[in-house]
Amino acid sequence: MSKPDLLNLLDRWQPQRILVAGDYMLDRYAFGHADRLSPDAPVPVLHVQRTDDRPGGAANVCRDLVALRCEALALGVVGDDETGRALKHAMNQGGIDTTALLAAPGRPTTVKHNLVGLAQHRHPQKMFRLDTEDRTPIDDALVAQLLRLVDEALQHGCDVVCLEDYNKGVCTEAFCQGVIERAKQHGVPVMVDPAAVHDYAKYRGADAITPNRTEAKLATNLDEPAAMAKTLQNKHDLKHIVLTLDKSGALLRDPRGTETTVPTRARAVYDVTGAGDMVLAMLAAAVANGAAWVDAVHLANLAAGLEVEKAGVVPIPLDDILLEVLREYHNELGKQRTVEQLVPELRAHRAQGKSIAFTNGCFDILHAGHVAFLRAARATGDVLVVGLNSDDSIRRIKAEKNGPPRPVNQEADRVMVLSELQSIDYVVVFGDDTPLSLIEAVQPDVLVKGADYTRETVVGHELVEARGGRVELIGLVEGRSTTNILRKLDTPA
Repeated sequence: MSKPDLLNLLDRWQPQRILVAGDYMLDRYAFGHADRLSPDAPVPVLHVQRTDDRPGGAANVCRDLVALRCEALALGVVGDDETGRALKHAMNQGGIDTTALLAAPGRPTTVKHNLVGLAQHRHPQKMFRLDTEDRTPIDDALVAQLLRLVDEALQHGCDVVCLEDYNKGVCTEAFCQGVIERAKQHGVPVMVDPAAVHDYAKYRGADAITPNRTEAKLATNLDEPAAMAKTLQNKHDLKHIVLTLDKSGALLRDPRGTETTVPTRARAVYDVTGAGDMVLAMLAAAVANGAAWVDAVHLANLAAGLEVEKAGVVPIPLDDILLEVLREYHNELGKQRTVEQLVPELRAHRAQGKSIAFTNGCFDILHAGHVAFLRAARATGDVLVVGLNSDDSIRRIKAEKNGPPRPVNQEADRVMVLSELQSIDYVVVFGDDTPLSLIEAVQPDVLVKGADYTRETVVGHELVEARGGRVELIGLVEGRSTTNILRKLDTPA
């Protein structure tokens, strides 16, 4: 895998339609203070301040897919009750299609009641959880009804089918095998996040399965990851095994039996809840977008890593993953970008609420005046993009002046020197006489030039101001200029 491959994949990313079948549930939270014990029993008292309903289980995979700019179609069962209606409402509000989410009379919606308390001014801590559920396997009539909905979804077009099994009764062997057989007929891959069960027979023939280390050990009674993956693949005719290994990353075993360890970086783990859902969602979305499996697993690792750093279950947006790719490979790529590389990165920065500042120049012989100017330019925004004149454009600009050929320092050298300045985030070389087309592409929030300009003479000020941006003129350091340096060297400027 390489950074350009991942960046190109994320840049050409398209929304995909993904069917998520499995166990749907409502996560109901009560948040409050837990500063005292009950007088009638040695238990903490939660003084509730607020409550919150969040889609959980397979619904959380749908939420993750929406955050990844995909279309999520939910297929499963809820109860014909208040909590079932609350779950579907919350999902609809989140942009999830619930038309294939059936209300089953006589079967309650699975609800996890989470009590979260804050004590001694520390971070909130889950104190207790109460589960309302019926784990009885759904009957044949309901299986048949769900499979008819699977047929309809596949006929209308799906890019991937996800099976999210929490062992709550929906993912029976008849249902899972029916989904896998129908998806195969349509050439649609099926990816499974398995339940913590001893037997994976019901997942037989799936294109991918994503157990964690504990789940794989339960299903194989083995300890060594490679042995787990091989056993699961051979025993259940599974094409890809994606075995997640916490801080050790993930092990990918492909249909040929080739194994690849996909590393991850160490994380400050806050809450592992939802990481498995995020892995399944990212894997499905990436493969649907044409990613190689090793790249899809790498992105799934990154997404899960971002998930565990957050409190609670928080879907990770695609732009956050793009920025994580950039951070991970920063030393490999450096600060220089083409316009095509830069635009999606700036889009990701903006999605996080960051402002973009832009300035341009030759920066031929870097001096203290340049450094002071660039430091001030960086202070006007969260991200500073520097447009650097190419060698050819400098030759044209300086052609009418007497003196030695310019630039004194060649383009590659100037890029290298600017890239070492902490104030600069990106360097883009442009070949036009003015940076107008580059400014159109960058769409900066702040356009920065020296105070020897006026607002009206700054190229691109109309474009920036029309978008609600502004022009900032930075005072120059007196006596610091390339011309003065060349004069001191007794060389005509």
